[in-house]
Amino acid sequence: MTRLTGRVAMGIRKIKKVLIANRGEIALRIMRTVQELGLDAVVIYEKADRNAYYVRLADDAVMIGEGPRRDYLSIDKVIWAAKKSGADAIHPGYGFLAENADFSGACEKEGIIFIGPPPQVIRNLGNKVIARQIMQRAGIPFIPGTGDLVRGSSGLNEAFAFAAKQGYPVMLKASSGGGGRGIRKVVSEADLIVQLPQARSEALSAFNDENIYMEKFIEAPRHVEIQILADQHGHIIHLGSRDCSIQRRHQKLLEIAARQ
Repeated sequence: MTRLTGRVAMGIRKIKKVLIANRGEIALRIMRTVQELGLDAVVIYEKADRNAYYVRLADDAVMIGEGPRRDYLSIDKVIWAAKKSGADAIHPGYGFLAENADFSGACEKEGIIFIGPPPQVIRNLGNKVIARQIMQRAGIPFIPGTGDLVRGSSGLNEAFAFAAKQGYPVMLKASSGGGGRGIRKVVSEADLIVQLPQARSEALSAFNDENIYMEKFIEAPRHVEIQILADQHGHIIHLGSRDCSIQRRHQKLLEIAARQ
């Protein structure tokens, strides 16, 4: 539904060539859509992927390094590939750099259209504490919780106080987390003493950010998502609702779309 056009300094610019900053099946699906729109699709690849199916089907392909996998995470190399191929825009797919605000910002700085949210939106919604603050300002009800817990004994005392007020069990969550990482259920003060440093360590390892906050634990919740798609021209649609309640270790296993 999104128009493949982008706003630049001199006005609206049409996209003719899209670099897909991803690999495998993700790149294939985006490539098919790009080509169906009559645009050229450029892919990037590491040396080990040089004979991959998605590379062979692309209109153009640029090798960005030896790998394995680390080059797909290099903002500088992806931007270089876009310039080398003459791409007007970059589509990040999902995973890798898709939720990296610095990547979106780098595209903006280089005059390359980023098919995705602007940097500040990614930063705000990628941090659960900031997202909660936005919800609060908008008057949207949300689960009782804390801000980022400070390090050391002061943060532990803050967590004790919150849990005493709300009652156990409570949840520790990585502020920058996702994918079920950095999330731990806490059932007592003794459990909290053990779980808080472990949650910080996991968050730092997974997201390079050790910030942790706390929420009241909700028994037997339903995880329902409504995805929103918007562009910079003011067009906004929703993509229906999906029940994502079937999970293992706080990670979705199945998403069930509601009938329209």
